[in-house]
Order: sequence, then C-alpha cells, then structure tokens
Amino acid sequence: MPTLPSSVEIILGILVLFGGGELFVAGSVALSLLLGIPQLVIGLTVVSLGTSAPELFVSLISTLQGDSDLAVSNVVGSNIFNILVVLGASAAIVPLRVKSRLVRRDVPLLLGISMAVWGMASGGRLTWQAGVALLFAMVANLVWEIRTASEDSDDDEDNEAERVTPLVAALKLAAGLTLLVLGSQLLVRGATTAAVALGVSKTVIGLTIVAAGTSMPELVTSVVAAYRGKADLAIGNVVGSNLLNQVLILGLCAVVSGGKGLAVDPVMISRDLPIMVASTLACLPIFWTSGVISRLEGWLLLGLYGLYLVEQVLAAIAGGEIVDNTYRFVVLVAVLPLLLVFLVWQVLRWKQQRKLLAVQGGD
Repeated sequence: MPTLPSSVEIILGILVLFGGGELFVAGSVALSLLLGIPQLVIGLTVVSLGTSAPELFVSLISTLQGDSDLAVSNVVGSNIFNILVVLGASAAIVPLRVKSRLVRRDVPLLLGISMAVWGMASGGRLTWQAGVALLFAMVANLVWEIRTASEDSDDDEDNEAERVTPLVAALKLAAGLTLLVLGSQLLVRGATTAAVALGVSKTVIGLTIVAAGTSMPELVTSVVAAYRGKADLAIGNVVGSNLLNQVLILGLCAVVSGGKGLAVDPVMISRDLPIMVASTLACLPIFWTSGVISRLEGWLLLGLYGLYLVEQVLAAIAGGEIVDNTYRFVVLVAVLPLLLVFLVWQVLRWKQQRKLLAVQGGD
C-alpha cells in the first residue's frame, strides 16, 4: 500500500523531531541559565526558539522543495494547535497564573503580528519584502526582550534546572540540530506522499498532521512546565513560539522563496488565518480574568480545537461539502455566541472582583 511508507516516515519524522527538539531545548535552557536570564524571558525567546525549530526546518525544507502550501499551513496550524491544545492542556492540568507583562506587551504584540500576517497574505502570497519586514520585527522584538530582561527577574526564581558546562550544552544543541534536520526531511516527504495517496491537499495535511507533529515539543515542554509549577515557562513558550513561527519562519520562507513569493492557499486566507487571529484574540479576556487561566478555560480551549479538527476532517472528505457547510452553520449559530457570552461573563466577573478589591482597600 502506498500509504504505509508515508505513515512510517511521518511517525519516524515526528519521533526524530521530538528527540531533536528535546536536546535543542535542553542545551538552550542550560546556556541561558548560565547567562542568568529570567524564566519568562527564557520561555519567550530561547525555549520558544528551540521548540519552534521543528516548524522552522519543516517549513524551510518545504519551501526549498517548492511546497509552499505545506510551509504556510504548518505555521498556521501549529499556532492554532499551540494556543488551543498546548495552552489548554497545560491549564487543564494546573491553573496557570499569568504575569502582567504577557497581557501588557507580549499577547498584544502577538495579536498585532498575527493580524499583519493575515493582511500581508490576503493577496494570495507573502512577498520577499513582507518576509524582510517580519524578520526585522523579529530582531526588534529580540532586542526588546533582552533589554527588558532585568525588569522581569524574580528574586525567588528557582533555577534548579539542569546546570551543565558550556561544552555539554553546545553538544546538545548540535545533536538536536542534526536530528531536527533529519526528522524534518522524513516528515515532509511522508506528509507529501500521504497527501497524494489520500487525495487531500497538502494544506489539510499541513494544518493537522504536520502541525500537530511539529508542535509536540511545545506540548511536552509546556505540560511538564505546568506540572512542575513553572507557569511562566509554560505560557511564555506558547506565546514566544507563536510569535517566532510568524516573524522568523514565515519571514525566512518568504525571503527564500525569492521573487515568486510564498503562495498562500485561498482557503487558509478565508478560514484558517482568521481562526489563528481569533484564537489569539480570545487569549486577552482569558488572561485578564484574575490573572489565572483556569481549568475550565483550559478545557474550553481544548474543546474549540476539537471543533476545528472536526471541520478539517469534514472539509477533507470527498463530497462532504454540504455536511461541512451545515457544520459551519451550526458552529456559527450555536457555539460562537456561547463562547462570546462566556468571554463577556469572564470580563464582567473580573471587573467586579477589581471593584471589590478597591472597596476593601479603601476600608
């Protein structure tokens, strides 16, 4: 069967990417701790760069091979997966306390970049000029994060993570990098073969299987961090990864694509990019409410990804257009209003709590 080799390649690719991501993250965190960088900044920069490495290599290799649909859908699908599944699963395990700088700076920045990417891609392709702008935004943000690192250091911060010599950390980085390249090649080849064999578009494969596979490092890193009480690392990893996925990966792929630009599937422009922006926008009221992402909110995010996944499956089924349109109508009429009511209720509850605190403080 033609799908068997592709299935094996996809599984092996994900496993190799997982191992490479683990080594890359371990080496990155070790070097950062040696430099005395705070946990939140590590999560927003170093760890997010390490966990985004699979997306980077998969999308870059896809672009070099002429598969721009897979390159873009991998990034968009990974960003949706990171917010709805990685953040949702982490909060479902342990409620996550949100630092004010995330609401004040990082999430609004991520929302702005997401909307900018959607706007730049609305013409059907990301030009190399757009890629240069995204890379410039990455450099500016990196400088900003480094310059404000001292503002976010905590006196009680627990840096009990593995401390190794610079040589061992560098070796882990090198080994992780090698595995990431190998795993990316396996995953891209397997996903391309599977798309042809199953008769579905590479965009659907990229938004689901490839996106989930390349996001495994983010999922494991954030879930383990949440379980160990490292909420800063868990949330910072998601926000930082989603930001880097757009400014670094899409930016670099657009530049590499040259004069022809990076083609964007019209379906992604009308459906998946808006969902990516909406899921980021939904984070703001969730993050506002008493500074904690509750278990209920975590399960809500997981449920929303379930709805998104069902829509992807219905869209991929041959002849399932009528069923898919009916499903979208039900979601728009029934589910989205309930979600908006929940978010408004959370914001109103948060305002009431603040008023109560203000009254108590006045007494």
